[in-house]
Amino acid sequence: MPTPSMEDYIEQIYLLITNKGYARVSDIAEALEVHPSSVTKMVQKLDRENYLDYERYRGINLTAKGRKIGKRLVERHDLLERLLQIIGVDKDNIYEDVEGIEHHLSWNSIDRIGDLVQYFEEVPERIADLKLIQERNEEEEETTHP
Repeated sequence: MPTPSMEDYIEQIYLLITNKGYARVSDIAEALEVHPSSVTKMVQKLDRENYLDYERYRGINLTAKGRKIGKRLVERHDLLERLLQIIGVDKDNIYEDVEGIEHHLSWNSIDRIGDLVQYFEEVPERIADLKLIQERNEEEEETTHP
């Protein structure tokens, strides 16, 4: 199983390949805000662990194992973003919050969160009811703590 740092790289490589058709060390470094030398070291490690195929100056290709994990990591990220949107987290906080929590949840927890998101999305009135509860709680907060 990949470490959280390895997951970040696999996820980013998957996204780059999906969106651009390729992933270069410089693109990964820019996206993750790290030095290219750090990317090269991690890419070599991911190559040794069969998540990708890396040939210097030729590019990076995910193996079947890497693509499967990359897809699951992107889906996890998207799911957590949807959950935070549903529960009313400020848009400005969602990305950083997801980055902060995604590696700390088990896949079982992710699956249950998926069930919860599905529960809300299948009946939009549930989201509206949640918003009413939030508004009521905010009003109570303002009156008890002016």
